[in-house]
Amino acid sequence: MTDIGIIAVGGYNEMGRNMTAIRVDEDIIIVDMGLRLDRVQIHEDVEIDKMHSLELIEMGAIPDDTIMKQVNGNVAAIVCTHGHLDHIGAISKLAHRYTAPIIGTPYTAALVKQQIESERKFGVKNRIIPVEAGGIYQVNDEVSIELIRVQHSIIDAVFVAVHTPAGAILYACDFKLDRTPTLGEQPDFDRLRELGKEGVICMMVESTNAKRAGKTPSERIAHDMLRDVLLGTEESDVGMIVTTFASHIARINSIIQFAEEMGRIPVLMGRSMDKYVVTAKEMGYIDFPDNVEIYGKRKDIDKAFKKIMKEGKEKYLPIVTGHQGEPGAILSRVAKGDTPYEIESGDRIIFSANVIPSPMTQANRYSLETKIRMRGGRIYDNVHVSGHAYREDHWELLRLINPEHVIPAHGNIEMHSAYIEMAEDAGYILGDTVHLLRNGEELYIEE
Repeated sequence: MTDIGIIAVGGYNEMGRNMTAIRVDEDIIIVDMGLRLDRVQIHEDVEIDKMHSLELIEMGAIPDDTIMKQVNGNVAAIVCTHGHLDHIGAISKLAHRYTAPIIGTPYTAALVKQQIESERKFGVKNRIIPVEAGGIYQVNDEVSIELIRVQHSIIDAVFVAVHTPAGAILYACDFKLDRTPTLGEQPDFDRLRELGKEGVICMMVESTNAKRAGKTPSERIAHDMLRDVLLGTEESDVGMIVTTFASHIARINSIIQFAEEMGRIPVLMGRSMDKYVVTAKEMGYIDFPDNVEIYGKRKDIDKAFKKIMKEGKEKYLPIVTGHQGEPGAILSRVAKGDTPYEIESGDRIIFSANVIPSPMTQANRYSLETKIRMRGGRIYDNVHVSGHAYREDHWELLRLINPEHVIPAHGNIEMHSAYIEMAEDAGYILGDTVHLLRNGEELYIEE
């Protein structure tokens, strides 16, 4: 008999600081170690490298992994599903407590390595082992970890299947069932179907957009919307700035292509643009035209803005950080008039991002948009599609995998309850086969 425990460490009471531990007898596999972004008031351009983990745990910014002391067993591996900070942002603060290798796809592993290198407080010595999507990492004779390709708003994202003598446990967080992605391949439906047939004991699955009806639009839709906004206009000689997630490589790739069609030079600005995009280029995930300019440091950015103002805004397409109105990010500085770039009447600011629904970001974003409008800027909002599955995608995955047990993760209680209602429609029973876990709880499954 195999004794299985699912420990909800973080990300079950909230969006962010995701961390789950899967115990198979005495072996523990940790999946993800993330930050809760709004708790440290951070965005992609802020470093928390000098803070202590206990301080961050107290703030609710990283998972409270002190509960792991009560879990009987030994951590054999730490697996990362993808490179977003709410999944890898706490590795540099917590991973050193475990003598276990860190596993992730090549792009994710590269971002984890950068995360560790910028850490100032702790020395993280864990081995980092890149495993391609579709690959398997053998923990011991009986337990192995399989990475299964999926699509999300960052490249090289995967589901994690932990194979045990009793069957598989699937961690399925941060995905969309995108059959027409603009970068990379569609999710590995054949393997997921096969896995469902082989038998899945338990599936942990994100519930972020479980209450949104229908199916998440493909990234191809965002690509076409952007093209329409950038190229479908008679006023083609005005200043234009695009802002999007620095980690959304497929989106940035589209914007760079459109800049070329417009006859403009794409200029990527912001420290995180430098980090995510340059890494993707160096690893061969995307290809740039030769004229792309990238600036990470503030003085270089201001110098570039000066040049753009001098040579003509219509010759350039700045792609910048700051779509949430984060203080100190490039777009916020532009809106405040803190850079040489001047927004003039008729200039277009294109938000290829949604507003993150937390009161703080909503307030920041409101303030940012007001400042842009006061300078005469025209705002194109929400030229974007989500990277998270909607209700019908969830239904499809649940039917495809058909797990014995299902646990909503990656969300607050409202998101979980929307998922649970959907699972009940599929025949699952709350407290019996669909489970509501809170941070710090363990679910025991005997197989």
